[in-house]
Amino acid sequence: MKDIDLSKLQVKQDTAFSFDGKVKRRWKLWHGIAALVVATLTYLWIFPPAVSVQTSHVVTAYPSDRYVVLNSTGYVVARRKAAVASKATGRLEWLGVSEGSVVKEGTLLARLQSRDVEASLANATANVAVASAALVSASVELSNAQSSFHRYGALIKDHYISVVMYEDARARYLRAQASVKSASAALDAARANEDFAKDAVDATRITAPFDGVVISRSANVGDIVTPMSSAADSKGAVVVMADMSSLEVDADVSESSLSQIHVGQACEIQLDAFPGRRFSGEVSAVVPTVNRSSATVTTKVKILDPDAHILPDMSARVSFLSRPVNLAAEKSVLAVSADAIHAAPGGAVIFTLSSQDKILAVPVVPGIRMGDLQAFTGALQNGQEVVVHPSLRVHNGATYVRAEAH
Repeated sequence: MKDIDLSKLQVKQDTAFSFDGKVKRRWKLWHGIAALVVATLTYLWIFPPAVSVQTSHVVTAYPSDRYVVLNSTGYVVARRKAAVASKATGRLEWLGVSEGSVVKEGTLLARLQSRDVEASLANATANVAVASAALVSASVELSNAQSSFHRYGALIKDHYISVVMYEDARARYLRAQASVKSASAALDAARANEDFAKDAVDATRITAPFDGVVISRSANVGDIVTPMSSAADSKGAVVVMADMSSLEVDADVSESSLSQIHVGQACEIQLDAFPGRRFSGEVSAVVPTVNRSSATVTTKVKILDPDAHILPDMSARVSFLSRPVNLAAEKSVLAVSADAIHAAPGGAVIFTLSSQDKILAVPVVPGIRMGDLQAFTGALQNGQEVVVHPSLRVHNGATYVRAEAH
């Protein structure tokens, strides 16, 4: 048997060294990855990422909101409103009211220059006096002619006078009758002219057609006022006034929702000018025509508890109710979107936003549901910002960012 050279079976030192180097490099790589993961987790634990949240606000609501079947917007209008003008044409001589003046029916608002028509009235009055005197004179003449005619009638029967004398007396009597009729007609004509002159004078006096408030003034002293307002720089209406006791709200209702509205339906009215107040209303009329451009129908809502501070053209929101409610007896409650109340193991909470960009969990007690809103009691205030649709990452103390609106 031949001798075997065992030296050839030895493992080379450089090969073993190379194998150990690969293992070490891999171990260092995994060690680095693990360290990076631990560092990342530690950083996220110490500095958690901000949670994107959608927000809403705490609002003041009323229990009657649960009876709302439809909401609409509109404006306050006066059912009785008039642009007061003159029937005559002339220069405005006197103006006795301004915006906000409260006037009664028949109150003198303004006066035009009236010297010419007053002179015509004086002339017409004098003509009436002349015609009256002529009628008196004709009546006296008739009385004398009648007496003479009756006396001559008795004398002619006994042939004490001639037929000629009798016929003269009869003719005089007939003429006296005609004179009385003529004088009476002249007096009627004079009185008619006097009435016409009085109307001309009255036309220069602009009076209030009903009890109301002056809401605007279109003319000033010295302006030319004409009924047709066709002349250059002339004015038509002198003032515009409204009956504040006839205020109502004109609300536009979509024709697709018209079936939910009926005359006599209870309503709740809120004015932008008085956000903390509500007024009772009632549907008084539904205008029987549809606006083609907006596909809406105008609904007139009467204000049942008017206030002196309500003014025409105020913006209004009308809630049509399914049943009448006593608004005066209702108290306001705090409410949020129903999606803002989160059921937690320890009870319901609402997540609110603090000034330090942190989320705070506030314990609350849920109340009645009012459409999309839900009442609650808790340590929150009206207008406070809250989180809606909170995700699993939302918790007390989390940092937040507001989600961008789409």
